Amino acid sequence: MRAHLSFAAVDRLHRSAEFLRLQRDGVRFQSPHFVLYAVVSTTSRSARGWGLRYRARIGNAVVRNRVKRRVRECFRKVMRAHLPAGTSIVVIARGGAGALESAALGDELAMAARNLSGRIVGRGDGR
Repeated sequence: MRAHLSFAAVDRLHRSAEFLRLQRDGVRFQSPHFVLYAVVSTTSRSARGWGLRYRARIGNAVVRNRVKRRVRECFRKVMRAHLPAGTSIVVIARGGAGALESAALGDELAMAARNLSGRIVGRGDGR
């Protein structure tokens, strides 16, 4: 049995088609350092996928991996609680995301998750 805050392979998006579907069909929110897309799965209410996209302009490999780890932790600890069950999300890191401190990054993503949750419920997808 997995712990409540664990982050397993089933919690991640793996295929390019999954990323593209979320970007095409999902609800979009843009913050200063991130663009987020979210959609509620109609087939499995317990599935929650997460994916991160970024470009080299964020920084070198060390900076990109640090951003990846921080965003993953924020999703694991904070964002999952704000999103409806069965929500899949793609986070696209923009320029400047690598310079953020962990607290600022977490606050920005938590605010984005709350906003996305409201938009999903407002659209009628979160039932």
